[in-house]
Amino acid sequence: MQHILKNIDLELYRGDFTVIMGASGAGKSTLLYALSGMDTPSLGTITFGNEVISEYSQDRLAIFRRRHCGFVFQQIYLIDGMSLMDNVLAAGMLVNRNRKVILDRAEKLFEAVGISREMQKKFPTQISGGEAQRAGMVRALINSPEILFADEPTGALNSKTGLDVLDTLTAFNEQGQSVVMVTHDMRSARRGNRILYLKDGMILGECNLGRYQHGDQERHEKLSGFLREMGW
Repeated sequence: MQHILKNIDLELYRGDFTVIMGASGAGKSTLLYALSGMDTPSLGTITFGNEVISEYSQDRLAIFRRRHCGFVFQQIYLIDGMSLMDNVLAAGMLVNRNRKVILDRAEKLFEAVGISREMQKKFPTQISGGEAQRAGMVRALINSPEILFADEPTGALNSKTGLDVLDTLTAFNEQGQSVVMVTHDMRSARRGNRILYLKDGMILGECNLGRYQHGDQERHEKLSGFLREMGW
C-alpha cells in the first residue's frame, strides 16, 4: 500500500485562514479531503472537536460534512437545470427544513458576494465563471459551516474574477469564518494567515503571516522568502 500522507500531525484553529501549498503531487488535496472527511485515512485519526470522524461510517460522515463543512472546488458543481437560488436552497433544505429561514440567509449571502436578485434567478450556464464561483460559495456557506474547505478555488478563473473570489473569501474570514484552502498560486496564498508547505506527503514547513492587509509588501516578501526556503 502506498501512503500519500506521512507523519502528519496538525491542528487547525477556529477563525484561521489556513493555506496548504506544495508542488503537484505533494498531497495537498489528499490532506484537504482527509481533514474534511471526504477521504478516510488508512492510518491515524482525524478529530473534529471531541469527535473522531475518521471512525465514522460513510453515511455518518455525509451527515457530518453537511452540517459542519462547506466546500468550494476549482470545478463549480452547480446543477445546470436549477437557478442559482434553487441550487442554494436545495443544499440548505438538506439541513434545515424551514424554507423561510434558508431563503433569508441565502439572500443575505448573495448580497454579500455581490449577486443581485435578478441574477439569482439565472441558471449556471447564463453567468460567468466568477459569478458561478461566488454562487458556489453561497451554497457552501448556506448551512453556516464551521470550516470552509476550498480546493484551488481560483484555478479556472481569469485574474480579475479570481481576485473577486479571493476578496469574498477574505471578507468571510474577517467575519470569523474558518477557511482551509489548497492553492499553488502565491497571490491566493497571501490571503492566509497560516501557510503549510507539503512535500512528498509531509509538512515540510509552516509560515505565520498574520492577518491579511491589502498592499502589505512585507507580507509578500516574507511569503516569498519562505517559499524559496521550501524549494518552491
